[in-house]
Amino acid sequence: MDASESSAAEPVRGTFFVHGYVQGVGFRWWVRARALELGLVGHARNTVDGRVEVVAQGPPDAVDRLQELLTEVPSTARRPGRVTQVVSQRSAAKDGITSFVER
Repeated sequence: MDASESSAAEPVRGTFFVHGYVQGVGFRWWVRARALELGLVGHARNTVDGRVEVVAQGPPDAVDRLQELLTEVPSTARRPGRVTQVVSQRSAAKDGITSFVER
């Protein structure tokens, strides 16, 4: 295994701001279920401006898959609500996060 392969396996942190009709429809619960299926840790929380903030940490391919599920149009994963836009950021994973919760 070379250096590029070992660094590819390091956990990453994805932060996603989901816009649309995503509050009060079971969206955070759905995100939590998908994240747990993918082996991710983090949270999904409502923001005061109507978005949902999703922070997910884990293997890069699992974070990528969650992003695909959040942005998929139309959603084949029976995603509740209606997503109009997802703004994403990537960074290094942070220590101390051990589960995925709804806030």
